[in-house]
Amino acid sequence: MEDRVTISIPRALYERAEKWVNENEDFSSVEELVTFLLREFVSEESGEVYSPEEEEEIKERLRRLGYI
Repeated sequence: MEDRVTISIPRALYERAEKWVNENEDFSSVEELVTFLLREFVSEESGEVYSPEEEEEIKERLRRLGYI
């Protein structure tokens, strides 16, 4: 398991994210959603390439959202 750190976000933003997670089946927790979003943003900025497993996970989430 990866070493973890704690971050703070405004409570209102957390509550909105929690509501979104509860209404959708793509993420099991706010932590999973935030990790995904940060990974996406950082990868775009650095030009990193996803592993085949990460790519498949992203594609599956996009399928469930109806984008592909």
